[in-house]
Amino acid sequence: MNLKHILMSLAAAASLAACHGGAENSGAALPFDMPQVARPVIPARSASVADFGGVGDGSTLSTEAFAKAIASLSEQGGGRVVVPAGVWYTGPIELKDNIELHLDRNAMIVFSDDKSLYPLVQITFEGLNTWRCQSPISATHAKNIAITGFGVIDGNGDAWRAVKRGKLTEGQWRSKVRSGGIVSDDGNTWYPSESFKFGATSGSDQNVSTWADSKEDFERMRDFLRPVLVAVHNCENVLIEGVTFQNSPCWHIHPAMCTNLIVNDITVRCPHYAQNGDGIDIESCKNVVLTGSRFDVGDDGICIKSGKDKAGRDRGIPCENIIVDDCIVFHGHGGFVVGSEMSGGVKNVMVSNCTFSGTDVGLRFKSTRGRGGVVENIRIENIAMNDIVQDALLFDLFYGGKSASEAVEEGTGEATDMVLRPVDETTPAFRNIHIRNVWCRGARRAMFFNGLPEMNVEHVTVENARIFARTGAEICESTDVLLRDVTVVPERGPALKLNNVKKFRAEEFSCPEGMECALQATGSRNRDILVSSKEITSANACLSAGAAGAVTIDE
Repeated sequence: MNLKHILMSLAAAASLAACHGGAENSGAALPFDMPQVARPVIPARSASVADFGGVGDGSTLSTEAFAKAIASLSEQGGGRVVVPAGVWYTGPIELKDNIELHLDRNAMIVFSDDKSLYPLVQITFEGLNTWRCQSPISATHAKNIAITGFGVIDGNGDAWRAVKRGKLTEGQWRSKVRSGGIVSDDGNTWYPSESFKFGATSGSDQNVSTWADSKEDFERMRDFLRPVLVAVHNCENVLIEGVTFQNSPCWHIHPAMCTNLIVNDITVRCPHYAQNGDGIDIESCKNVVLTGSRFDVGDDGICIKSGKDKAGRDRGIPCENIIVDDCIVFHGHGGFVVGSEMSGGVKNVMVSNCTFSGTDVGLRFKSTRGRGGVVENIRIENIAMNDIVQDALLFDLFYGGKSASEAVEEGTGEATDMVLRPVDETTPAFRNIHIRNVWCRGARRAMFFNGLPEMNVEHVTVENARIFARTGAEICESTDVLLRDVTVVPERGPALKLNNVKKFRAEEFSCPEGMECALQATGSRNRDILVSSKEITSANACLSAGAAGAVTIDE
């Protein structure tokens, strides 16, 4: 399904909603009402960066030329800023109302590695209000803006990022050390400068300082405050189409608190070792269409967020009405991801016709105690996966800020009966999530549902799935889960492991015949479990004393 099809479907949403309860998407009704998402209206006038003194020779700094071209068109009511063929070396670009930044064929924008060109600004990052270096491309409180064309936008990120030794070959590590910078005391991390090292080691919650209050405090760690390549915040009617975005200092594309966003036919890429090199992070946005795009990145590929902890709950802006269709994610920590900053809530999401090849996790839902927020009404269908490093499908309510691979390497343990904690506004909830038509060849684990004992993952359906993995599906601390027509083929261990689950149904569940232990159930809080499978019998079900009375096997 292409963008035109989606927009035509959305245009019909209003009339269809009355008759069918929602818009149409790829021939199927959406599970929520979705208004039309129109392309921004940009005036027909245009101006070339070259007309304002810019030179596309890869050396001449054209920051002023971009600013003048945008200002000239803005004074006339807006228009298209054309970037001709060539290599345009520049500092930050700020978009304004009714401005389209358009790259012609063979046009490349390369952002300068002179960090003094990127002043500290107040911004939202990782779900918190903080100070960061100004983004290479930014827009704030703007209407009708676009980034379009055929060229490449390069963030020159290697000049900004720290690198973990374990992500490089020995040759790459030696080359990085010889280039300058600072090596950490334990010898495992390369920092680009003392300023970066100070920020990384003086106390931070992932990438946001936990102690700095004033701008002067943040200036001490300036190099640590890497910018997002494209930051579009509090904007309305946004189009990003056709362009390749690469090598960001941090996340690549970060729309936050935006309404009516279309992202179509883009490519996002960076080295696999690029720390925090997310593809696109859609935060607290409403009415979003993302389609026909490709991601090959150093962190999560497509990520949905809505603020972090108390700051996100106080903001109270959910991410809602999101369509993701026809996208490919290659390397990345997750293919399609929700969280972990989801404290404002996420609802009404449709993901379809996507391919994940080589990601750490395929479908990744993550949060932790302290976040709060509700993730609900998610529908995912037609997902093909191959060579998934960890889990094909993951719900992790104990996320600790690391990739799934790093968590496994550190030996994250399993608890049979975890202690329940009080439920309050800081308790996150994931519910009403429906997944169907999933194919995965090659994963470490077929699925892992790891809910909180006091707030289970609940009301989740996985239907028509075929997963080949080293180990089977594990469902822990979950309520009202249905696996219907699911095949799990593990290389070792049980095909299905259950721990403290309630109202669980496995209908037409398939696994290899003759398994010594096809089903394993543990924990003392299990109840109402029904497993229907030709391959699972009372003879090859391994049930603990606390689980045996809760499990019924329909042989």
